[in-house]
Amino acid sequence: MQEKLAALHNLQSQALLGGGKKRLESQHAKGKLTARERVDLLLDKNSFQEIGMLVRHRSSDFGLDQEKYYGDGVITGFGTINGRKVYVFSQDFTVFGGSLSEAHAKKICRIMDLAMQNGAPVIGLNDSGGARIQEGVLSLGGYADIFYRNTLASGVVPQLSLIMGPCAGGAVYSPAITDFIFMVSHTSYMFVTGPNVVKTVTHEEVSSEDLGGALAHASKSGVTHFACDNEVHCIMQAKQLLSYIPQNCEELPPATAYETADELRPKLNDIIPETASQPYDMREVIEHLVDENSFLETHQNYAENIVVGFARIGGKSVGIVGNQPNHLAGVLDINASKKGARFVRFCDAFNIPLLVLVDVPGFLPGTDQEWHGIISEGAKLLYAFCEATVPKVTVITRKAYGGAYDVMNSKHIGADMNYAWPSAEIAVMGAKGAAEIIFKKEIAQAANPEEKLTEKVAEYTEKFANPYLAAEYGFVDEIIEPSKTRQKLMESFAMLENKALKLPRKKHGNIPL
Repeated sequence: MQEKLAALHNLQSQALLGGGKKRLESQHAKGKLTARERVDLLLDKNSFQEIGMLVRHRSSDFGLDQEKYYGDGVITGFGTINGRKVYVFSQDFTVFGGSLSEAHAKKICRIMDLAMQNGAPVIGLNDSGGARIQEGVLSLGGYADIFYRNTLASGVVPQLSLIMGPCAGGAVYSPAITDFIFMVSHTSYMFVTGPNVVKTVTHEEVSSEDLGGALAHASKSGVTHFACDNEVHCIMQAKQLLSYIPQNCEELPPATAYETADELRPKLNDIIPETASQPYDMREVIEHLVDENSFLETHQNYAENIVVGFARIGGKSVGIVGNQPNHLAGVLDINASKKGARFVRFCDAFNIPLLVLVDVPGFLPGTDQEWHGIISEGAKLLYAFCEATVPKVTVITRKAYGGAYDVMNSKHIGADMNYAWPSAEIAVMGAKGAAEIIFKKEIAQAANPEEKLTEKVAEYTEKFANPYLAAEYGFVDEIIEPSKTRQKLMESFAMLENKALKLPRKKHGNIPL
């Protein structure tokens, strides 16, 4: 037996070395952790249980039969993060550049199957040169097997993708289907076609970083939700995100201990500027409403006219969607609509209540928006709120104009509780624009048109640019002092915690994609 044990330990030692010491050193020289170091950092100490350590590819073409490594370029298994079970795969760039083979793909698929069967998150640490060319269609089939499972798992268990190196070609579509993507500045990149192909086809000169780096995808495309400074920061952000979300679609989000204290926030009474056109930072409002230091913003650098993220109120997780008056006056446009819709649908899939903070002057006008589909893109956000069955609470802080009022979780599309601050303006449009249309003839015929316009603007403002008419019709449940908002939210979410609502029976809806 001792000989057999020694042989086993020898094989395990070979597997732990990945592609060998030189390649591991090369990984460190690039400022990157090894695949195993990433797993160790991600999971609780000594909790990782590896599956498939001794798997090797079965290919013989192009000299592959002369080069076989245990694990075949991916480490798979399960463990815990803060005591909660997760399933993990970590691609090893030191073995064939982390390229995906048939055996490699089967290991990942096994982990995903186990995650769905046992109701726990899947975390992928991606660092791969793409499909293993020597295996041809077998590697392509392996990718498709993974894509299929990503789709089946969507909305069943949370899926996180941490891009730790290259992720190119067909490899990008697995992370794209997952719920959240994390990237590392200067060491990770994603693109369908790389700089060389771009240069050949379009004659554009572009670096990997500019084409598909963390900053590009965080600010321009919106592909990544978190752009991290380094790999340690990336892994810590992923662990923080998991603390807000449940293990699967059947569970409620985790809660933390909270003792009720003085929930008044007097500073909120002075946060709205006296001038309606003057901006303020919606993040300041959020910070006063949520538990201290609990707000985790996602998609921070993309579509900055809307803010989305997770927080805790009274120790319980909530998802927050808020217009941002500090950027483009908080207007809704194509990117903001997509960003908001994606976040709302995630929260609804995983039983996370929604808090919606409204200060929206409308949808962004212009040919660029219309020609690029603001109608169908804006409808995505509308659809997402209408479809969501989780507790939904809205607070209108200032402007709620036109169709954007309807879209931002109004009472009419299923909001459970709607509050407004006294500063709220709920109307079809701004007072000046409305007065110019309604009183056009009267203003034109007046001896002093400017004076008449001012008079009519004041008249319209008094009648419509306030929350009281909406309150009379029951579209707003209560007009509240800003300082008391946090207390109202705690009471509302507590009241709604057993909400049960089912949509009409159907296979699935047809969201305007």
